[in-house]
Amino acid sequence: MGLLDLFTNQFIEVIEWTDDSSDMMVYRFPVANNEIKMGAQLTVRESQVAIFVNEGKVADVFAPGRYTLTTQNLPVLTLLKSWKYGFDSPFKAEVYFINTKQFIDQKWGTTNPVIVRDSEFGVVRIRAFGAFTFRVNDALTFLKEIFGTNGVFETDSIIGQLRRSIVSGFSDILGEAKISILDISSNYDELGKITLEKLQTTFNAMGLQLSSFYVENISVPEEVEKAIDKKSTMGIYGDLNKYTKFQTAEAIKDAAQNPGQGGINMGMGLGAGAAFGAIMTESLKKEPEAINTTQLNVNGMQCPTCGHKISTDSKFCPECGSSIMPPKVKCLKCNAEIEESMKFCPICGTPQMRETICGKCGKKMPLGVKFCSECGEKIN
Repeated sequence: MGLLDLFTNQFIEVIEWTDDSSDMMVYRFPVANNEIKMGAQLTVRESQVAIFVNEGKVADVFAPGRYTLTTQNLPVLTLLKSWKYGFDSPFKAEVYFINTKQFIDQKWGTTNPVIVRDSEFGVVRIRAFGAFTFRVNDALTFLKEIFGTNGVFETDSIIGQLRRSIVSGFSDILGEAKISILDISSNYDELGKITLEKLQTTFNAMGLQLSSFYVENISVPEEVEKAIDKKSTMGIYGDLNKYTKFQTAEAIKDAAQNPGQGGINMGMGLGAGAAFGAIMTESLKKEPEAINTTQLNVNGMQCPTCGHKISTDSKFCPECGSSIMPPKVKCLKCNAEIEESMKFCPICGTPQMRETICGKCGKKMPLGVKFCSECGEKIN
């Protein structure tokens, strides 16, 4: 026997695997062209499982511990090789170490947007991403279904398949949950737990266990974000009319702080001034309606003639037919319609003296008469 044959056929007396990586899932002990000595020492560390394979068939499985290999603890391999008791010759077999630790901080995310139907915004495209943790919980199933007889098997070899399964399952759950986009950020934990339970069956079929699943963020397109911001702002201001006035006033203020240059900006400034004037006029028109509430009560207001309770938007009393609105007269100078009780015209400022007094007897008479009806004195 030559020196080369001696090294080629050397016997293996110690079988173990020290894992110094973070992503190695399966490692095949290098026994090619070598024979394992009966009585060799097998060391299986915590978070490992050792599997003996004979000619492509799974033989014996060893949990964590230290073993002296004999026909006693290799019953399947003994049967496959038809060994008799007391057999102590070297033998050939493949030994696979399966890493059963948890592989943490594995990232997942939607490659393409997921389309969901939202009660507030209709059809919305969303994206989501997060992290998950998994481990091998059934070494035999994992060997048969996933890695076969590869020399080594790392997480990169299977992570793509796991991510596709996660995105598919999460998309179904998101559609079935029917959670509003406005409320979805407060339901990350609930969505993670539901997804974890749903995907467990898929992972178990590969000999794996999905240990944890986290949803870190769910995002919507920019136009939907803007719509959410507007809706939030409206919730703060509440009244649409007040909000519109506020926005216009803010725009006018900005225009005032940035004086225009040239005719175009001057025109914009004039337009802003006109808009501001219109808002103020509208506010003044509506102000008396807001202030004149002395006759209001829980059931409406009272007719000033008969006292019947009527709604605030009525112009005539349904009971007596009296006009609810204050009587109108024309200004003595500009003919604008004003309330009869006004002493000055709010448009032109002219005093509204509609009565005259006789200088002799003091009798009050309508404005415009020429002689006193009481004493006959001429009215100046």
